[in-house]
Amino acid sequence: MRNKLIVQKFGGSSVSSIERIKNAALRALSYAKKGYKLVIVVSAMGDTTDELIDLSSQITKNPNPREMDMLLSTGEQVSSALLAMSLQKLGLKAISLTGWQSGIASEDVHGKARIIKITPKRIEEELKHNKIVVVTGFQGINSKEDIATLGRGGSDLSAVALAYALDAKICEIYTDVNGIYTTDPRIEPKAKKIKQITYDEMLEMASLGAQVMQARSILFAKKFGVTIHVRSSLNKKAGTVILREAKMLEESVVSAVTLNQSEAKITICDVPDKPGIAATIFKEISKEGVNVDMIVQNVSRASTTDLSFTVSKGELKRALRTSRKAANKIGAGKVFFDSDIARVSIVGVGMRSHSGIASKMFEILADNNINIEMISTSEISISCIIQKKFGKKAVQVLHDKFGLGVKQ
Repeated sequence: MRNKLIVQKFGGSSVSSIERIKNAALRALSYAKKGYKLVIVVSAMGDTTDELIDLSSQITKNPNPREMDMLLSTGEQVSSALLAMSLQKLGLKAISLTGWQSGIASEDVHGKARIIKITPKRIEEELKHNKIVVVTGFQGINSKEDIATLGRGGSDLSAVALAYALDAKICEIYTDVNGIYTTDPRIEPKAKKIKQITYDEMLEMASLGAQVMQARSILFAKKFGVTIHVRSSLNKKAGTVILREAKMLEESVVSAVTLNQSEAKITICDVPDKPGIAATIFKEISKEGVNVDMIVQNVSRASTTDLSFTVSKGELKRALRTSRKAANKIGAGKVFFDSDIARVSIVGVGMRSHSGIASKMFEILADNNINIEMISTSEISISCIIQKKFGKKAVQVLHDKFGLGVKQ
């Protein structure tokens, strides 16, 4: 089936109105005329998920996770049914299926469940009857037969996972941009579309702030070798292909610059400098389900040190509460936070074989009077925490000095 089957995913912006749903159906028609079998994964229409969250907040500030998943899953059911109707109106055979009808089994977790396995028997049966199958993204079913959502951006994961389970030729991700860019075009108009990018680079970009695709979906694609094509639903231009090895010029070292303005920094002062203290702090924080990112511990002085780390702003309150509790437990000093920060990062597989990239990045920021508060590196990325007010400027100067823009 591989050469004839394509999995397509249409994000919220691509199904935000009846007109756009009809456009998605017309695109599917063009593929069907070429003899392709299609499985289409859809997100909720436009801002539907946010609107549903707002409705729940009018009832309670602490909704039951199970009921929240029941509520949020309705958004994808609306768009999948409407797209199936649009396809049928064009004379195509089509059927909409929920995540559980599609055989997507998840953990017994609500809000951010992981996929355990996929048994796509129903999808395969419908494909044999020459139907286009429209699947609700972002959801599966757990062992209790309850709906479990896969977290924000989970429709990407649904599509990639189904592409693997069905041995599809490719997974096409349709959005409102033309592909992956060297940086956010809204920040830097000279940003250039990337024709091909590796899983590793895309994974770094997604985890460091690029919002085109969910990081978990890229990790899944890398693990199972699913080729992804990110492209616009508004035109038929080629987008960006994500694969294991991308064609790149020898001199290409840095591929992209990202900006993340949704993090906050917490600092615990006067932490006792002795074995096991850091473990105690972060064990308490992990119990709350808070994900800690960058960590910096200062040089010990007078047997104490300051410890700083970053968390998402959405988890700041929980992280602060737990940090203060941990500080009291270990006899540390005051706990401060700063939510007015940004993370600017450069990404590129070329860094593996080139030296001096970090020093060049730091020099560029210094030349523009941008102070670095924290630094984190991986094999293919370098990140700096800076003040939020310098975020866009940092992206622009790094993008320019590393030669990533469209040549004028």
